[in-house]
Amino acid sequence: MQKNNTRAPVDEPRLAVILPCLNEAAAIADVIAGFRSALPDARLYVVDNASTDATSEVARAAGATVIREAQRGKGHAVRRAFAAIDADVYVIADGDGTYDSHRAPELIRHLVDERLDMVVGARRKTGSNAYRRGHESGNRMFNNLLRAFFGSEFRDIFSGYRILSRRFVKSFPAMSDGFEVETEMAVHAIQLRMPTLEIDCDYGDRAVGTASKLKTYRDGFRILRTMVNLIRLHRPLLFFSIAAGLLLGSALALFVPILLHFLQTGLVPRLPTLVVSVALGIAGLLSVACGMILDGLSRMRVEMQRMMYLNARDRGD
Repeated sequence: MQKNNTRAPVDEPRLAVILPCLNEAAAIADVIAGFRSALPDARLYVVDNASTDATSEVARAAGATVIREAQRGKGHAVRRAFAAIDADVYVIADGDGTYDSHRAPELIRHLVDERLDMVVGARRKTGSNAYRRGHESGNRMFNNLLRAFFGSEFRDIFSGYRILSRRFVKSFPAMSDGFEVETEMAVHAIQLRMPTLEIDCDYGDRAVGTASKLKTYRDGFRILRTMVNLIRLHRPLLFFSIAAGLLLGSALALFVPILLHFLQTGLVPRLPTLVVSVALGIAGLLSVACGMILDGLSRMRVEMQRMMYLNARDRGD
């Protein structure tokens, strides 16, 4: 009897396009139409992040499924979407029309064919108003910080155009509230050593009638605070070693003059300063000890996240 060697066809991956939106009624219909044209088999979701305009109504009329998130902040919207939506491949983009939807099939093809977990559409400015003043220099600064503290190879950690695998989404803790969620995604990928790729994509001007929700100084401070917290949580030995260096340096700066005076005269005229220097020295040593203990716990947490990541397999694995 002849064997049939024909293999059953592999199902196409289920695609979900997620568009977090806050007051994007003027642009969202065109964005949905663009992704509908590029990805006709995808389910389109608009996460209405407490909009006060007609974003939800326009999105429904354009054929998207609307998910409401009452807490403002992109991190809240992304967390809500990841919890509510089940798919094999997730496409995330902004609802303001700045990203090129027609590049999505290419980015998805890289993710699927190369078995990656995240493909980032690195922004390549094509419009004169694509970046607000100061954002490019701020972006470079934060990219350099992430490279210095985490060994990042990303060139654009703040890009909102991302293609994610199911196991990335289902293992991602999503603890951020606002625009810092992209930084958290980058650190998550670095910590678990996920295969990733960056591809340059055109980044144009916002659609007419829309306004940026990013506040340069407020959100810049929040991103910096998030980065400091990520260093504290994921690189505790480094974080507490820096603190220990500052404490021990201050202790030495206070202690050395007292020691030299004691060696010359046998007297300790500034006893309170001596007490402060000793206290700072002890705090510095305790900081090193805390860093070593927390570093062990951090490694255990990363191992647990790695197991969650490996268990959240894509369909067909």
